[in-house]
Amino acid sequence: MAPRLVVQCGLPGVGKSTVAREAADRLDAERIRSDAVRAELFDDPTYDRAEKERVYTTMLERARAALDAGKPAVLDATYERRYHRDQVATLAAAIGADLTLVRVVCDEAVARRRIREREDDPSEADVSVYENARDRFEPLERDHAVVDNSGDLAATHRRVAELF
Repeated sequence: MAPRLVVQCGLPGVGKSTVAREAADRLDAERIRSDAVRAELFDDPTYDRAEKERVYTTMLERARAALDAGKPAVLDATYERRYHRDQVATLAAAIGADLTLVRVVCDEAVARRRIREREDDPSEADVSVYENARDRFEPLERDHAVVDNSGDLAATHRRVAELF
């Protein structure tokens, strides 16, 4: 059976990490979160292009290590750039992994409220980061599933259960 690689993408505050955590639990997968990787790599992150590349490269390396060890991997980041999504697809093809791309969405007002209410969360994204990501997010040109996380947690969990 081919290893499973799942990529959660979407804007800040839409609930990517909620969906990724549920998917990882269902698949008994390693969850690799960009915010946690960034915190490990940089004491005072600048979020510049070089730093972002290092975070995404490290995530790919960790996913490959998990997959090579026979463990599914769930990548949790905005993946707003087609280039980064293509890198994951290239990795999946190279090792024969089944790739599932999941775009997590929610109503903008809900995302803004969630961002303002965050506590004890490694994400430093605020509403301006949400707006910048929204404006830069490149269209998904690959087959993908969508999880609308605008509603309650039970509805999100049901949708993830359908997928995994």
